[in-house]
Amino acid sequence: MAAVAVAVFVSLFFVDAGYGKFYHPKWGPAVNNKLGWVLMEAPVFIAMLVLWLCSDRRDDLVRLAFLFLFELHYFQRSFVFPFRLRGKSVMPLSIVVMGVTFNVLNALMQGGWIFYISPDDYYGADWLTTPKFISGFLVFLVGLYVNIQSDDIIRNLRKDGDTRHYLPKKGMFHYVTSANYFGELLEWIGFAVLTWSWAGAVFALWTFANLAPRAHRIYDAYKKEFGSELDTKKTKRFIPFIW
Repeated sequence: MAAVAVAVFVSLFFVDAGYGKFYHPKWGPAVNNKLGWVLMEAPVFIAMLVLWLCSDRRDDLVRLAFLFLFELHYFQRSFVFPFRLRGKSVMPLSIVVMGVTFNVLNALMQGGWIFYISPDDYYGADWLTTPKFISGFLVFLVGLYVNIQSDDIIRNLRKDGDTRHYLPKKGMFHYVTSANYFGELLEWIGFAVLTWSWAGAVFALWTFANLAPRAHRIYDAYKKEFGSELDTKKTKRFIPFIW
């Protein structure tokens, strides 16, 4: 999974994943954007629940905490975010299928480690009070907040009937042009730390590999469209103050 993430990272600098801002008919048949997001994200929410329900460790408090945080993100992404989208854009079915494939594999990786592969005593009762869990939990919450807040900022850039494009500047958009992606990266870095697992680390790597090239392309598109309105010295692509 880590090796594939590196390959995806490199390829996405040359090929735009054809959804959202970079939608293109060449990606094939498409469905309504809201439906596409539900179809793409709901399987990982369901798969993780199934893995939990079928596990002998389903009553373990620490593992339940991991499950809650993972499912909190995907409930928001599967059943809240799509229905708050505005407009009538579409998403290619090919992107949906690729998203479902990765999401199910990732659920198997995260749920497999948490509920089946990790040693029984790896997550002791005191895990929730360790620096690993507390620091990772705080990073996860900050990332979740930044992700949701940034989506709201983008969603409310223009009023109904307005077709102009606007440069987002509020919240973390003051520091990066892809603040929503930065928030998601923080979430999964936090999850990797609070679970202290290779599975979590690989998911964080995948998040960076998938979103960093897209953030780079968005930055270039904003520079072309908005010119000097984008302060390139202050506002970075994906990582505040760095890149």
